[in-house]
Amino acid sequence: MKVENASIKDVLIISQDLYHDKRGYFLESYNQKEIEKSGIDFRPVQDNESYSVFGTIRGLHFQKKPYAQAKLIRVILGEIKEVIVDLREDSGTYGESFTTVINSENKSQLFIPKGFAHGFSVLSEATIVLYKCDNFYHPESEAGINHLDPDLHIDWQIPEEKRIVSDKDKNLPFLRELNYKFPDE
Repeated sequence: MKVENASIKDVLIISQDLYHDKRGYFLESYNQKEIEKSGIDFRPVQDNESYSVFGTIRGLHFQKKPYAQAKLIRVILGEIKEVIVDLREDSGTYGESFTTVINSENKSQLFIPKGFAHGFSVLSEATIVLYKCDNFYHPESEAGINHLDPDLHIDWQIPEEKRIVSDKDKNLPFLRELNYKFPDE
């Protein structure tokens, strides 16, 4: 397992050893001992899986404390543009976004600590995304930021006429309207 720091503190890109032969490949996608050896404080309690078609934009979602979630994201099928926004008030990068492309070919994973909004756009015909969470989903703590927030300057790499976005996500507030920052006092 190889762990690289992203441009925002505490966000990590994780690469696993991939073994190919004529039958296909083998990959150990998660190993708690290796995560701990890498210094990552993460104990998942819930797996989420989503299937989406090209043009889908999901997010930007997060859960408020005490139900905030760290996540480990991986793509089983297809390709996504992963987008996160730092909501940690004292991080020095509050309001900054980080994007990366992950897919079923490169097998990279993205570790997102608590205190970030998370979303993705589907760049392939279809995709299956799996993410491990270290806290259970709590509907009353769910919140988000509008994916079209002009202050975030996010290029979702999807033409406007091909975007598929839920009504719920279309109606999320912009970051400047949010009235919520981590840590929650």
